[in-house]
Amino acid sequence: MEPSDRIALTDLAARYAQAVDRRNPTALAALFTENATFVLPPALNGTDGPTEIQGRSTLSDSIVGAVAHLRSTRHIVEQQVLDQDSATTAHGEAYCSAHHIYPRGEGYRNNRIEIRYQDSFEKVDGTWLFSRRELVVDFAEDVPVILLGS
Repeated sequence: MEPSDRIALTDLAARYAQAVDRRNPTALAALFTENATFVLPPALNGTDGPTEIQGRSTLSDSIVGAVAHLRSTRHIVEQQVLDQDSATTAHGEAYCSAHHIYPRGEGYRNNRIEIRYQDSFEKVDGTWLFSRRELVVDFAEDVPVILLGS
């Protein structure tokens, strides 16, 4: 894989985290192919099996909608393993610590979820995009937090 492709794919994961944390469905949609698939595990969708969301507009609205009720989120992208399959396709895995801040009583709590994204990428008109993103939950914890800023 060319260093420029590796940088572009790493930047793509960071821009995804930023778009989710800023609740920006337009920016989020721009990171996916037109017919992309996003897969949520049973641990996060409240069902017995995975849920697939299809199409960039639908999935971006769904992802932003899923965090809209929270006070804030912070997705910290960690290591990423990337492999190029062809000149226009690649796959990889990105680790992420996802923080979900919500009110509880007189204070706030952080539902921290350690996740991995199983990603497939497609290069469209010279730009790398997600064609499939499958979320895997490794573990979670719920802890009290103190908010120090606005």
